[in-house]
Formats: sequence, C-alpha cells, structure tokens
Amino acid sequence: MDAICEEQPFKTRYFLRDLRTGQEIDREGSVETPSASVRKISIMMAALAAVHAGKLRLDQPVTLEARLQKDVASGTYRYMTPDCVIPFRDVLVNMIITSDNVCTQAVLERLGPGAMDEYCQAIGMVGTRHRGLIPPLGIGWDHPVEATASTTQADQVNLLHAILRGTEDEAAAARLHCSTELCQLGLQILTWQLLRNLIPNLLPFGTKVAHKTGRGRRGRMDAGIVYDGDRPLFILAAATDWVPDTMPDGLPGFAASFSTIGRIARAAWEELRG
Repeated sequence: MDAICEEQPFKTRYFLRDLRTGQEIDREGSVETPSASVRKISIMMAALAAVHAGKLRLDQPVTLEARLQKDVASGTYRYMTPDCVIPFRDVLVNMIITSDNVCTQAVLERLGPGAMDEYCQAIGMVGTRHRGLIPPLGIGWDHPVEATASTTQADQVNLLHAILRGTEDEAAAARLHCSTELCQLGLQILTWQLLRNLIPNLLPFGTKVAHKTGRGRRGRMDAGIVYDGDRPLFILAAATDWVPDTMPDGLPGFAASFSTIGRIARAAWEELRG
C-alpha cells in the first residue's frame, strides 16, 4: 500500500483496520488533513443524536430555501425549484449519497453554531475540526488546513467502527448519543452512496461499501466499511493531499487520486479476504 502511495508526487494518507483481527496499519493516519465532505459522516451522526435527544424529528418538513442554493458546488438541490420541502430524513440521505451541500447547510443550521466540534470532541474525534457551513468557492489550491474543516484518517475509521458497533450494541450506540435503530439508519444511508469512484472503484462489481467521499481543493478522500458479502471485512479511510490539477503525464490530478485510493482499497481487499 505504501508503494502505491509513493508512485505519486502528492501526499496520500490512510488508516486501515482489519475487522476480523483488529490489526491496523496506517500512513500518517493521525495527521490532520482537509476533510471536505467526508466530515458529513459525523454531521449525519450528530443529527441522528439530536433526533435521539428529541431536538429534531426525522419526519419534520425542511424547506430548502433559495438562499441555500447560492454558491454551492455539489449535489442536486442547487438545481431544484427553490423552497421545495422534504422530510429531515431525506435531507440527511441527500447530504450523504449525493454530497448535497444545500442539504448540508440545512442540517448544520438546525444543529447550531459550534455543535459539530462539541459532538466530535464528545465522541473522541480528537483530530477533527468543523469550520464553517461549507468551504468557500474559489479557495486556493494552496490553502492551509486551518482554512477548511479537517480530520484524520484514524478519526474516520474510529467513527465508522463506532457506528458499526452501535448497530448491534445499545451501549455502543449510546456512546454516539444514539440508539441502535438510529445507528442502523446511519449505516444504511452510507451503503446507498452513489459516488463510487474512490474506495469501491476497483472492487468487484456489487461489493457492499458503506462510505462517504470528499472532494477538496487540495485532493480527494473517502472513508468506508468494505464488506465481503454481508460480512464487514475492513474499514479504510484514505485521503490524497496537494494533488496538482494536472499531472506530469498531462492527465487530471483527480483521476490519479481516484486510482490511488482505489488501488489501496483493492490491495486491502486481496490481502484481507484471503
């Protein structure tokens, strides 16, 4: 896996956990890196925690106002008729499976200022920082990590493992301030992910992956649970950083990101599946 990373002129960081043995390997897995939309896993879980606490309801109607459609660069609701109304559950679904930033802003506004950092610290995500609603458009390629939300690959693996445990263990769910049913919903939403050009892209067709991708100005990233059939096999979080727009061979940098993370996931699949 390190050899795959070293083929590229950009940084690649990863954290891998074998769910059969608990063995872990990483490459700069505790280094804070721009999180981009991978942070939406924690946003979803904070929202589900608010549902568990009775502060929000999955069936409550949410108006996606025209003001939320301005200056966003991902998802489909930026193109929809302004002021459409959907249930809060569907807002969460679209935030994850199409990385919709109109929906993301609606969720963050309902959670309130400072809620995300408070939640992440409470559940042990010590290397994660949420900064602002969504990254500003036009941010430079050379922006510092402090200019946007950031995380570590270890934090993302630990969060996904906590969700997985929480689907069967009420005490584990409680550590996420949720119930087992809400953890099950969160995990199911992650399996509905439509953007499959990173961790899943070199895995066998139909491989189940519960994951969330990210697209940042400095690179691409993904964090997910990879299954062998219906059995969770491993958890991988990987991020490329300082990826140039154009590679030395003239191809786009994002394609090299897709290939690198896909090859890391494939290497883990071949090794751990036996």
